[in-house]
Amino acid sequence: MLPFLFRRITGAVITLVLLSAVTFFVFFSVGDPALMACGKNCTADNVALIHQNLGLDKPVPEQYWDFIVGIFAGRDFTLGHCDAPCFGYSFATKQDVWATMMDRLPTTASLALGGAIAFLVIGLGAGLLAAWKKGSFLDKAVTGASMVLSSVQIYILGPVVLGIFVYSGMMASPKYVDFTKDPAGWFMGLLLPWLVMSTIFTAQYTRMSRSTMIEQLQEEHVRTAKAKGMSASYVFLRYAWRGSLIPIVTILGIDLSSLFGGAMITEFTFQLAGLGRLAINSVQTLDLPMIMGVLVFSAALILVFNIIVDATYALIDPRVRLS
Repeated sequence: MLPFLFRRITGAVITLVLLSAVTFFVFFSVGDPALMACGKNCTADNVALIHQNLGLDKPVPEQYWDFIVGIFAGRDFTLGHCDAPCFGYSFATKQDVWATMMDRLPTTASLALGGAIAFLVIGLGAGLLAAWKKGSFLDKAVTGASMVLSSVQIYILGPVVLGIFVYSGMMASPKYVDFTKDPAGWFMGLLLPWLVMSTIFTAQYTRMSRSTMIEQLQEEHVRTAKAKGMSASYVFLRYAWRGSLIPIVTILGIDLSSLFGGAMITEFTFQLAGLGRLAINSVQTLDLPMIMGVLVFSAALILVFNIIVDATYALIDPRVRLS
């Protein structure tokens, strides 16, 4: 297991370094970042001062090295010392990029965890029920509903849900509330975003759990358990259901990593101040340090979740360790 994890972690580190390098060189080589940081009323003296303050007067490779060193050891700017992990200061707000991301992370994490629970409970439950009643009207209804829901986009469903529940006065506008201060307010404030965001995922997990469960029911060990006289419900839950979870665990890790990296469309639709909306606003204002920070942080989350999934999968199936 240790060599397996070592290979995965080494590959993840190399991937993250290459991704950050390519992104940095593209962002800071095309155009002058100082002009973006300077604003509309900008003079040559202001541009020169920004170059000096942000270290933009150095060669791009040296700037990238300072960026990497700052993540692990911190950096000194004219705006002040930036403690590690340092991703620099925002061009738009002059705030510490890392502090800004950590301020937005609880919203994104709450949205991701709540949405994941919603689509797992509903999706897996509906998929297992459809597999249990394969060929019945219920099976066809669940399958048809999942096909319809998978084609409904969040940016269409979100405004419809807001119009029905929020603009009519039935519910308050979605917002993030600190869970430790008001658990009920936290739940009600994110309930609509959870349900809307989980719609597409629910349809995906419904179809996946149904198909994998049907495959598992055809396996020899399941048929053997039935032949020994075990009840259908016991065989369904004890043998088939556990085997069907392997591909679902893999997909879940990928989905969670993308959600923790920022559910952009959901946050933008419901005006939630998370990492996804921060990324959109940074692109609109050409705030390169903030874009780099969100991109590297999101990529690191995706790689971490992938390693966790690989390790979990390797524990379930030892053959994976040899690949």
